Amino acid sequence: MRTLYGIQYLRAAAAIAVVLFHAAERTGGHFGIGAAGVDVFFVISGFVMWLVSERRPVTPGRFLTDRIVRIVPTYWLATAVMVFGAFAGLFPNLSLSIGHLLGSLLFIPVASPSSGEVWPVLVQGWTLNYEMFFYAIFALALLLPKRKRLPALALTFASLVAAGMALQPDDPLLRTYTRPIILEFVAGMALGRFWTEGRVPPPPIGAALVILAIAGFAAIEFFRLPFDEWNCGPLAIALVLGVLSLEAKARLRLLPPLAFLGDASYSIYLWHTFAVSVVAKFAARFELAAPAAFALACVLGILAGVAAYVLVERPLLTASRGRRNRAAATSAALTAEGRS
Repeated sequence: MRTLYGIQYLRAAAAIAVVLFHAAERTGGHFGIGAAGVDVFFVISGFVMWLVSERRPVTPGRFLTDRIVRIVPTYWLATAVMVFGAFAGLFPNLSLSIGHLLGSLLFIPVASPSSGEVWPVLVQGWTLNYEMFFYAIFALALLLPKRKRLPALALTFASLVAAGMALQPDDPLLRTYTRPIILEFVAGMALGRFWTEGRVPPPPIGAALVILAIAGFAAIEFFRLPFDEWNCGPLAIALVLGVLSLEAKARLRLLPPLAFLGDASYSIYLWHTFAVSVVAKFAARFELAAPAAFALACVLGILAGVAAYVLVERPLLTASRGRRNRAAATSAALTAEGRS
């Protein structure tokens, strides 16, 4: 599968938007719409998983293994930093419990003893609970014929949302996985199907969709409109579809810095809050002006994520691929030996 530069750029933009959101939140500013980067991530996730399954046959077990290797090690390490930091007194507002920690590590929604919110130890990891749930359901759908996968997944997620709206469950697990935000994964898969079938709008419509989406996000921020998946989800879908339409006609070129930030987007998302928190404490202690604190938090948040990508995530992925390649080579050799 060729690299889709537009998707890489959107990953970078979504991660940076989340950094801006947290930086503003911690330095006395406001950039609430930055949180909509999560909606863009979910649509992209559905799109990419659909393309992965279309590119080559993959078993449910292999699919989940690939996802776990991609997601878990870096996330567990970031969570461990939070835990050790709490024990060292660096995070005085963080309360820990065995149940909450285990839920965080296993991607099970559990109410935080610190705030009562259904957040893991590393707060931004709440999105990974949704991602891993989506991966599990998607893996099961791989057992179905290709033509039935999207309808089955759409029906499953729509049924969950309908049940949530009807029952309004209080249980953290049920409340999490019946939120309408899970429909963004379905939308991403639908876009993946459109892409593989060559059914994307022409570039002029794509450009209009991108402009419309950006204007919609700006309006939500400027006019303080309701901020939820019902508003942000359609805009995220329009943005991804618009970028794909430009991508289809080769209207997007490689911009190495943006492509690199797209590669680093997962680490930026996971690690930026550590740097943002340090800047917020520094700014409060030395009475740094809010705009300067915000700018510093944004820059250091992104740099912290980039450093984590270069020093942690990328080496872990390289080592994992090396082990899998060696295992595959050994298996192939044993198979060939058995046949000889």
